[in-house]
Amino acid sequence: MTMEINNEKMSDSLVPSGNESDNNDISDSRVFDDSKLAKLNGIRSQGLNPYPYKFEKNGDICEIQKKFEDFEKNEGLTVRTAGRLYNIRRLGKMIFADLGDQGGRIQITLRKGNLPDEDFKTFKTLVDSGDIVGVQGTLFRTKRGENSISVSEFSLLSKSLCALPEKFHGLKDVETRYRKRYLDLIVNADKREIFVMRSKLISEIRRYLSDREFLEFETPILHNVYGGANARPFTTFHNCLGQNSSLRIAPELYLKRLVVGGYEKVFEITKNFRNEDIDTTHNPEFTTIEVYEAYRDYNDMMDLTEGLISELMFKLTGSYEVKIGENTLNLSTPWKRISMEDALKEYAGLDVFAHSLEELKQIAIENKIEDYEKANTYGEFLALLFEGLVEDKLINPTFIYDYPVENSPLAKNPTGQKKGLLRDSSYFMNGWELANGYSELNDPIEQKKRFEEQDKKRKLGDLEAQTIDYDFVNALGYGMPPTGGMGLGIDRLTMILVGLDSIKEVILFPQMKRED
Repeated sequence: MTMEINNEKMSDSLVPSGNESDNNDISDSRVFDDSKLAKLNGIRSQGLNPYPYKFEKNGDICEIQKKFEDFEKNEGLTVRTAGRLYNIRRLGKMIFADLGDQGGRIQITLRKGNLPDEDFKTFKTLVDSGDIVGVQGTLFRTKRGENSISVSEFSLLSKSLCALPEKFHGLKDVETRYRKRYLDLIVNADKREIFVMRSKLISEIRRYLSDREFLEFETPILHNVYGGANARPFTTFHNCLGQNSSLRIAPELYLKRLVVGGYEKVFEITKNFRNEDIDTTHNPEFTTIEVYEAYRDYNDMMDLTEGLISELMFKLTGSYEVKIGENTLNLSTPWKRISMEDALKEYAGLDVFAHSLEELKQIAIENKIEDYEKANTYGEFLALLFEGLVEDKLINPTFIYDYPVENSPLAKNPTGQKKGLLRDSSYFMNGWELANGYSELNDPIEQKKRFEEQDKKRKLGDLEAQTIDYDFVNALGYGMPPTGGMGLGIDRLTMILVGLDSIKEVILFPQMKRED
């Protein structure tokens, strides 16, 4: 057995003292499994290192499995690979186990006589499911036709000290899966595939935009003045500068500064942080992409969004259709486009501008729509009633355009447009909002006025209203060309592509209430 000798003496600083808390005690059964600790001690008592530096492989398990496609040619081929052990079956002079890595699993067999007796005994008595090992052996098929590696040499690469979930029931508890995502990924191969898909999705988004000559930039996460969206920020204090800062709620205002500076096609894939509720479609820390293109408007942003998502869907899944719960969604183009005002008429039979504000308030109360007391204008009631009466009916891809100015203080209201409605659009699917598109406001005087109106709301207690970013107004004063902007939620898009209805399923480490 190839196991490195551990001649290093443990530093005194690493040895728990009697004065330290129980949580630092390596024998604490709340942290490690006692039987595994005993086996670890058994390995070390033989002068062996259970955590060596490296192991040379000549193939991954997926590559090895492919060699069985031409078994006559590769039977008896010597391979050298590594992975985690699952489901060890000890049958006298034979040991069977499943060896798994990122790409797949394969059966390994250890037969007494095929490797030294001491090595066989060590594997049989001191190695467990969950341990990471390296093996060398030859390819063969069992009498039952199972692809296998007959092991002639093995190396313990990492002794696991925590027991894996029981084989037949696995890890089913949802909260444990989210809190211990590493364990979820170890035992649930299908969950690993979700995050493989997410990784490919982000790579394809970059490729799609790069092919169209967009440049990717990085903008600050710590903001002295938060803005770019209506949201409550997380705040912190910068000790060196002696001032309050906020975690980014959106990269918008910085990316627009780049357009002012002369870049005509820019984007950023980034983390945003919003101090808001947690539910199946919201996480306080989430990933978005924002895109800005000079000399374009919100119609071009709808075209960009439609082309990007439909191409991603087909390239990554081979289909334009996906099933989420009871709904089957079709992402083939073209997608429906309808104004917010007309959507309320079509889906709820309600003409907002045909009613008084008091009548709209009563309609909101009758439909049990929350926060109706915050609505004081037609624009605010338009957005409120749309959210309460229409959003969940938008199953197949739909663009909603012409938003009220109250909801979009950074978008344009061009000449001839109905008063109070902006060239602003949102993209909905499965009842969720996935993306926004804008004809960006580039009038510095109007922008300053919008910021001041938002600031009044903030001072009256609206925690999601925006602050005044005077430097951004100053930037617009130097001139920003007509610009189209688009923001897309990566988490929700991943939910669509993999057919899941909880955002925590597609975020590796979702926010959870701390456990004591």
